[in-house]
Amino acid sequence: MTETPAGRRLVFEPIPPGRLQEIRAAGVDEAGNRLTVQTDTDGGSPLRCCLRESAPGEQVLLIAYTPPGTRGAYAERGPVFIHADRCGGYLTPDRYPPALSHRQQVVRAYDRDGRIAGGVLVHDGEHAMTVIRELLARPDVTLVHLRNVGYGCYNFAVRRG
Repeated sequence: MTETPAGRRLVFEPIPPGRLQEIRAAGVDEAGNRLTVQTDTDGGSPLRCCLRESAPGEQVLLIAYTPPGTRGAYAERGPVFIHADRCGGYLTPDRYPPALSHRQQVVRAYDRDGRIAGGVLVHDGEHAMTVIRELLARPDVTLVHLRNVGYGCYNFAVRRG
């Protein structure tokens, strides 16, 4: 189990499966874009449904999604990859996603009003864990996002459990 310095458990959150099922059933994403199945020929796309990278040849959707915890001017909607069909999801929410631990990312903190409360570039999951623990130990921080460096896209959220 992963904990903050204060001993609180951490929860690593993919996009909720129920929300993904609603989007798939509607046939459009949050921005009203029609869903189009793509074959990820090369693989390596971060999947926000199961928190791993796609394998070459997997069927995926690129959807517009609004991550949790942001509001007002800080509310964002951006592109994320998910499996085209329902998958098994992320089964170890008490652990940093091992299949994404090699990725360089930005850990971005948010306060209870949905405003950015800090951001740190990390080189891998081990470094990310140190930063996540430090940020979530702050009383003004309610959750953090992990985001891709090159494009800034949302990967997953981490909260105190």
